[in-house]
Formats: sequence, structure tokens, C-alpha cells
Amino acid sequence: MTQVTEPTRYGDGLAVVVVTYFPGDDLERFLDTLEKATVRDVRVVLADNDSTDDALDKAARRKNVQLLRIGKNLGYGGGANRGVAELDDSYGWVVVANPDLEWDPGSLDTLLDVAERWPRGGAFGPLIREPDGSVYPSARLLPSFGRGIGHAVFGKIWPANPWTRAYRQERAPEERTAGWLSGSCLLFRRAAFESTGGFDPRYFMYFEDVDLGDRIGRAGWQNVYAPSAAVTHIGGKATSRAPKKMLAAHHESAYRYLADRHRGPAWKPVLALIKAGLAIRLKIETRGG
Repeated sequence: MTQVTEPTRYGDGLAVVVVTYFPGDDLERFLDTLEKATVRDVRVVLADNDSTDDALDKAARRKNVQLLRIGKNLGYGGGANRGVAELDDSYGWVVVANPDLEWDPGSLDTLLDVAERWPRGGAFGPLIREPDGSVYPSARLLPSFGRGIGHAVFGKIWPANPWTRAYRQERAPEERTAGWLSGSCLLFRRAAFESTGGFDPRYFMYFEDVDLGDRIGRAGWQNVYAPSAAVTHIGGKATSRAPKKMLAAHHESAYRYLADRHRGPAWKPVLALIKAGLAIRLKIETRGG
């Protein structure tokens, strides 16, 4: 007789997992603004990908902040998984975020209010502003061959092309479901995160959020865009330490995402062309720099 395992029941506790890699002063600003983003008690786990940064020790002296030194660089998704694994079952809500964020006052409480309205919501993403105040298109459709190739080919030279516009879903912010949400700031219902196995650690950087958004949807949960909550993402500091390596990781992750979803002999010629095209694009984009 097969024994049925009861699903884990999680409490209402709130935790924030911050994936760090030489965060510098950004981490202090993140924690300062987080204090004003919610009235709830928050446990913060700094999942550090092998950086040597005085900011980490300073941050760890704060109340309810735990420094988890992983000891090697697992990438964003791998670091997030390790941070979530530190939490016991009393934490039913988990934010995974970059340290280079500024929270609007009350924004995390607003995000939690939205989550209560969507009982099948597994992941919730706020409106994300750029430093200049513009809105980043953080809630998008899942990539397809048509949209993906059109966006890849024309995205930089013709930003208003129909494939990019469709993929990025650039329209007036409204509360809605999406194919995937930007991983720079995500609130997860713990049950949904654990039921999908969390982030796929094969994605070192980039597309780990696209992949997880797809798997959350396949598992019967929803990805919900919540523009009534807002954060500002400074961005770029971690990736700027090794831009060529990060660009290569982006192209590798893009290929992995497509290859994982298009298996079998019939897809091999198409995937070979895509792999060659990505290699050429990488060579052009890194040439001379």
C-alpha cells in the first residue's frame, strides 16, 4: 500500500532572503527601507555567494538578520534556495530579492494584501522602477520561438518591434497574472515555492526567474503582478564585476531554457541554429571590450 505524504503546512511568518555578492552600501539602504516597508516582524537571511565585504558583517549585527556564508558562488537561484532552506515551517511567506533595491514605505504590506486576494497565487511581483523613475517591464509573457527570436534579433536596433512589445507586456500597470515575474524582487507563497523545488540551480544567472515562473504555472499556481506595491531597483553592480562572464551566462541560460522545453530529434536542427546564433551574438557584443 502506497503511503500518501501530507503536504507541509506553513505558518504565517514572513522572511526575506537577500542573495548577496559584494553588495556594498546597497545592502544598508535595502535593510533601512525594508524596515518601513512592513509593520510585521521579518526574519532576514543574507545568502552570500562567497564575497568578502564589510557590509555583510555590519548588516548581520542588526536584529533578526542572519548571515549565511555559503562558501562558494552558487549563482542567484542556487543562493536563494540555500537561504530559503534555512527557514523552518513557521515561515509561509518568503521574499527573494537583490540587495540593490529600495522599498517604498508600506510596499511589502501592500504586496501581502494582494497575495490574500489571490489564493492560487504562488509568486507576486511589485512594480519595479528604474533609478530615473521609469517603470521596468517586470511582468512578461513566457518566451516562445517567435517572440524570443524576434526580440533577440530586433530588441536593441528596433525597440518598438512587435515581438519585443508583446513579450515585455508594456502597457499601463494593472494587477494581473503573468507568464513570469522579475526575480529581482519576488514574494513567494512558501507552499508554491517548495512544491516546484524552488529555483533550478543549473541557471547560474538569468532565466532562473523565467524558468521558475513557467514551472509555477505548470504546477497550477499563478504568477501575479502587483503594481500597487513598488520598489526601485538600482541594478547592475554584481554583474558589472564580470560583464563578459555575465553576458555569456545570459546566452547559456537562454539556450538551456529553450532546450529544456523542446526535446527530441525533431528539435535538434532548430536548437543547433539557435545555439550558433547566440554564439555569434555573444561574439559581436563582447568584441573589443
